[in-house]
Amino acid sequence: MRGVRLGVTVPEIYEMQARAIFEATIKASTKGAPVVPEIMIPLVSARREVELVKARVDAIAAEVKSKTGQEFTYRLGVMVETPRACLRAGDIADHSAFLSFGTNDLTQMTYGLSRDDAGRFMSDYVQQGVFPEDPFQQLDIDGVGELMLLGAARGRAARPDLVLSICGEHAGHPGTIAFSRKAGFDYVSCSPFRVPVAKLAAAQLSIQDK
Repeated sequence: MRGVRLGVTVPEIYEMQARAIFEATIKASTKGAPVVPEIMIPLVSARREVELVKARVDAIAAEVKSKTGQEFTYRLGVMVETPRACLRAGDIADHSAFLSFGTNDLTQMTYGLSRDDAGRFMSDYVQQGVFPEDPFQQLDIDGVGELMLLGAARGRAARPDLVLSICGEHAGHPGTIAFSRKAGFDYVSCSPFRVPVAKLAAAQLSIQDK
């Protein structure tokens, strides 16, 4: 009972959050250049979830504009964290300005593992060659990566201007940076402490390409 499921069953929560975002957008925009917030819907697995949330977010935006007399724009996207979202990315992209692949949950669901208890046996699996690396520490390019590539291709086939990214702990790993660059993703989002390593990896890859 988390992610978009909470927003569908208890819509007041998402409406409250959207209103806070839009009111803050107006306030922040008075002090400088217009702010364009990006609202990302988590844990999506079906197009209808996006339709429901988008309708409510759009309604709140219209309400805030009417109440304040201020105009603003925003972008709505989806965090792709389920295998089904990868498979149905073409449908989901119809209502999304961007897709961000959340590799933490996507890894859990692809492997059928929980990050909370995988540590109890993962070292044995790596030592015995079941997995080459802990898939929660280094992105599984062959399995999870293939789902991401499939989702990216189907999403952009439906919407060529779709922005693609990766978020999660994997995103700052040099191997993930290389994968993202090769796949044509637009950017990665990672924890602050991983940013220097991510920048260095991106710079090295850029130099190699030249």
